[in-house]
Amino acid sequence: MLKLSRPLHLLLAALTYLLGSSIPAYLGKSFSALAFWLGLAGVLFAQLSMSLLAEVFRPHNEPLVDNETPKQKETLRNNLLYVSYGLLTVNAVLAFLLYINNSLVLESSLFLLSSLVTIILYAVHPFRLIERGFGELALAAHIAYVIPSIGFLLQAKENHRLLIIIIIPLTALALAYFLIINFTTFIADQKYQRATLLRSLTWERAVPFHHGLIIFAYVIFAAAPSLGFSFSLIWPAFLALPFAILQIFHLRHVSIGGKPNWPLLTVTALAVFGLTTYFITLTFWIR
Repeated sequence: MLKLSRPLHLLLAALTYLLGSSIPAYLGKSFSALAFWLGLAGVLFAQLSMSLLAEVFRPHNEPLVDNETPKQKETLRNNLLYVSYGLLTVNAVLAFLLYINNSLVLESSLFLLSSLVTIILYAVHPFRLIERGFGELALAAHIAYVIPSIGFLLQAKENHRLLIIIIIPLTALALAYFLIINFTTFIADQKYQRATLLRSLTWERAVPFHHGLIIFAYVIFAAAPSLGFSFSLIWPAFLALPFAILQIFHLRHVSIGGKPNWPLLTVTALAVFGLTTYFITLTFWIR
């Protein structure tokens, strides 16, 4: 069950939540430790339920774990469903605790609701975006846009364009990372006829789309000073730029017939999104 919970997604969710929670203090807002911890637990439970529900409704021709029997598969599927329901129930309790603690406003309530809606659209029939070529987009939006917005709004109680200028390019980098994962699992996806973003786009369109996502992200970061934001807040995002350049050149090398190094490409893509988020988060926390 540990593998099915996707611990890396939980780590990324925690990191983006920390990012969202770090910005209000820079804007002069007071910090609520109770809202922070309740919100952190909530987004982790939400991300975990998103991963588990995706496995619960996985097509029956795909194994959940290696060498499973039909009985073991059905038992595991039921257990994952019960755990998912439990996590969502606990999230409802956490939302109520935030409400009675006066930590919820209309904006934060809407993002909590959007998190639930994204989970359902991503994993549950009849929507199940994960099987329609939009799963990666929903996953990137949840981790890089919805979760940091929740962290921010639980502290600031109102939205701010500084948050938007940061999480939009981060969402693009997150989508580029999940697209890279599609490349590494392409053979298995073909075998089981999974409608991933890569298979929907095809390699010919996916490669320039991937490059465009990364370029778009750094153009937005570079444009931030012209929109009235201090470059001292944004420049740490460019510390991961060498990894982004390596990621683009390596994928181009693969696309023209070169031998792929999938572990290197995966780590590079993860570093671009993860380190960019980490460096910006660190900048706000130490200010």
